[in-house]
Amino acid sequence: MNVEIPNYGEVQIEAVIFDLNGTLGERGRVDEEVKHLLERLADKYTVVVISADTFGTLEEELGGLPVRIEKASNAAEKVEIARGYSPYAAVGNGNNDVAMLEEAELAFCVIGKEGATVDAILASDIVVTDVRDAIAMLLDEKKLIATLRG
Repeated sequence: MNVEIPNYGEVQIEAVIFDLNGTLGERGRVDEEVKHLLERLADKYTVVVISADTFGTLEEELGGLPVRIEKASNAAEKVEIARGYSPYAAVGNGNNDVAMLEEAELAFCVIGKEGATVDAILASDIVVTDVRDAIAMLLDEKKLIATLRG
């Protein structure tokens, strides 16, 4: 996606990178509606989920979807993997997502049921309360323009 946002600049994204716990799902589980939205998003972008797989559900929850699954045990590994997908949008909520969010062309912080860290919020361009909202903006650039234009 290439989109020009008035008084903000041009945003180019080829991949969308998600954190799993607290972002895409809760306690390692991903809602069926979110899975469907990921399938739609994969028609437009390379979709990547990077997780330490704390609950051991990564393959079970996402294995059948058109997403790339990457494991990272810390923030340094996470951002290194993310760099390989540049230019990318990032969606996260925790301290281990901050570097990935900072280096993203476009960064979303999800303040969901598991909360979000202040540093993740400050590293983001857009803050949402549900990952569905971040995905909706990536599926419809006009929503991005409405939120980000100056």
